[in-house]
Amino acid sequence: MEETSLSSVQVLDPVCNEIQMDRDGLTVELDGQNSVSEGKKEFVAPAVGMEFETYDDAYNYYNCYAKEVGFRVRVKNSWFKRNSREKYGAVLCCSSQGFKRIKDVNRLRKETRTGCPAMIRMRLADSKRWRILEVTLEHNHLLGAKIYKSIKKMGSGAKRISQLTSDADVRTIKLYKALVIDSGDNATSNSNPREAGVFSDHPDQLNLKKGDTQALYNYLCRMQLTNPNFFYLMDLNEEGRLRNVFWVDARSRAACGYFSDVIYFDNTYMSNKYEIPLVAFVGINHHGQSVLLGCGLLAGETTESYIWLFKAWLTCTFGRFPQTMITDRCKTLQNTIAEVFPRCHHRFSLSHIMKKVPEKLGGLRNYDAIRKALIKAVYESLKVIEFEAAWGFMIQRFVIGDHEWLRSLYEDRERWALVYLKDTCFAGMAAARPGEALNPFFDKYVHKQTPLKEFLDKYELALQKKHKEEALADIESRSSNPTLKTRCSFELQLSKVYTREIFHKFQFEVEEMYSCFSTMQLHVDGPIIIFLVKERVMGEGNRREIRDYEVLYNRTAGEVRCICSCFNFYGYLCRHALCVLNFNGVEEIPSKYILSRWKKDYKRLYILDHSSNTVDAGDRVQWFNQLYKSGLQIVEEGVISLDNYKVALQAFEESLNRVHDVEENHE
Repeated sequence: MEETSLSSVQVLDPVCNEIQMDRDGLTVELDGQNSVSEGKKEFVAPAVGMEFETYDDAYNYYNCYAKEVGFRVRVKNSWFKRNSREKYGAVLCCSSQGFKRIKDVNRLRKETRTGCPAMIRMRLADSKRWRILEVTLEHNHLLGAKIYKSIKKMGSGAKRISQLTSDADVRTIKLYKALVIDSGDNATSNSNPREAGVFSDHPDQLNLKKGDTQALYNYLCRMQLTNPNFFYLMDLNEEGRLRNVFWVDARSRAACGYFSDVIYFDNTYMSNKYEIPLVAFVGINHHGQSVLLGCGLLAGETTESYIWLFKAWLTCTFGRFPQTMITDRCKTLQNTIAEVFPRCHHRFSLSHIMKKVPEKLGGLRNYDAIRKALIKAVYESLKVIEFEAAWGFMIQRFVIGDHEWLRSLYEDRERWALVYLKDTCFAGMAAARPGEALNPFFDKYVHKQTPLKEFLDKYELALQKKHKEEALADIESRSSNPTLKTRCSFELQLSKVYTREIFHKFQFEVEEMYSCFSTMQLHVDGPIIIFLVKERVMGEGNRREIRDYEVLYNRTAGEVRCICSCFNFYGYLCRHALCVLNFNGVEEIPSKYILSRWKKDYKRLYILDHSSNTVDAGDRVQWFNQLYKSGLQIVEEGVISLDNYKVALQAFEESLNRVHDVEENHE
C-alpha cells in the first residue's frame, strides 16, 4: 500500500488567482498546478483569507467590487509604522458608514450616512502581502446603480481617478487564496435538481452540498484569525477539490495535552451515512466528562483518508501518541491505526457491538434467550476459560455456529471482550457494565439531515456548553467538601484528592465493601498472596447471588490487583481490592492507585510541555504555543473564585505593561 503523506495539506497555502477587472464585472482565472478554471462570476465577494500583492491591489479590488454592487468606498482607518511610516493596516468601508458629527448636522448638505456596517479590514501579513482579516458584506441602505466611481489617495499625495467604466482600462490584480472548488459549480442545467447541489459520492472528494466548501473554508479562516492557537489542515485532490479536513479549536488543543492518553475515535456519523461526514477525537476529562480533542470531515471510510487524518492529528499534537484508542469495529481502522499509531492499544467499542445485537440477531429464533446468554458471557465472565465456555454453550444450545456476524465477532474477541482487555487502561471509557455506552460527542446537536452550515453553528454551541460544564465542575470540586458516608479511611483520604464526580464513583465502591462478607487467603507465594473475596450481588430476577473474586496482593511492592480489573477499566480501585487492603491493615491507598488525571488540581500540577526551557530562540510558533499554554493555565485557575479572577486579571495587566516597556526600550 502506498504511503499517504501530508504533502497535500494546506493551511492558508496560497494559490495565485488573477482577477481581471473590466466593465463586465470580475473574471476569475485560476492559475497554478491544477489548471482548473472557473467560469465567469459576476461578483467575487471579498472573503476572509484573501491576499493581495500590494495595498493598491487590495483597494482597487474592493473598489471594483463596490462599483458592481452599487456603493462608494472610503478609507475609514489606516495604520503606519512609527519610524518608516510604512502602512501595515487599513479598514475600507462603505461611504455610508458612520454618522455626521454634531457640528455638521446643520449644514445644508444632505445627510447620506446611515451607519452602514459594510467593510473589510486588512493587514500586511508575514508573507508581505495584504490579507483580509474581517469582512462585512451587508448594507443597511438601498444600493445605487452600478455607476459609482471612487477616488483614491495615492502614496505621493496625488489623486488618481480609477476609470473602471472605460473599455480600455482592464486592470489585473493578483489575488492569493487557497484553491478550494465546489463540485456544485460544475452542475449543468440538465442535472437532476435534487442532485445538482450535492457532491457525487466519490471517494476522492467530500460529499457536501453546493456552497458548503466555501462556507467551511471561510469558517476555518475566521477561526484561525480570531481564535488563538486554532489549528486546521485541508487536503485537496489533484483537481483542487476538497477531500479531507481536520481542525482543533484552541481549548480542545490544550485538552490534548491533558487527556489524550485514552481516545475514543467517533465515526458514528460516517458509518451511519449522516449528511455531514463528520469524525471526532474524544477524550475524558478529570470530571469524567467527554472532551473534544479534534474534528474532521472525510471523503470516505478509506485507508488513505484515515491515514491522512491521523497524521494530521499527530502534527497538531506534536507527535503525541494515544496509549489506548477505542473505535468502531472496522478492519480499515484496524490497519490504519496499526500503521500510524503502532504503539497504541487499539480496542473495539463494546457498547457499539452490543448496540448492534438487535439488528444482527433480532431475526433469529429464541432471540431473547440468545441475547441474555451473550450478555452473561460478555459481562459476567471473569476468566478467559469462563468466556470460552459460555460462548461455546450459547453457540451449541441455539445452533447458531454458522451465523456470520457472531463468527467474525468471535474471531475479533481479543479486541473487545472484557476478559482479554484487563491490562488495557481505559480511563472510564471501557463501558464495562451493562447499560454503559460511549455516546457521540455531538449527540443532540447533529441528526441525519443536519447540513454543514448548521453544524458549524451548533459546533460552537456544543463546545460552549461543554466548557461551561467543566468550569462549573471545577468550581464545585474545589469549593466544597463531599459528605462522607462511612468511617473508612480510604473514603476520607480520597475526598480531599479526587474531583467531585470521580469521588462519588469511588465512594460507591467504598459503600459496596459491606456487600463483601468474606476475605480469605487462597494461596501464598513468597510476598505474593492471592485472596478470595466473596460478594453478594443482584442476579437474574433480582435474586441474590454469591460471586467469588480473586485478588492478588504483594505486601512488599504495595501492589493489589483484582480479577474484575476495575482499576484499568475505570481508574480507581474496586471494593474487592479495598477489602484486601483493609484486611491487611493498610489505612491509605498506595499513590500508584491514585491517578493524577482524577485530581482536583490536575491541570495545575501537570506541566504540558516538559521542554519549555528549551524553546528554539528563533521559532515563533514555539513561542506562541508555550505562551498560550501558560496563559491558559492562569485562565483555568482564575475562574475558580472571584479572588482568583482578580489576581489573574491583575497579573495579565502587569505582564502586558512590562511587555510594552520592552517594546519602548527597543525603539
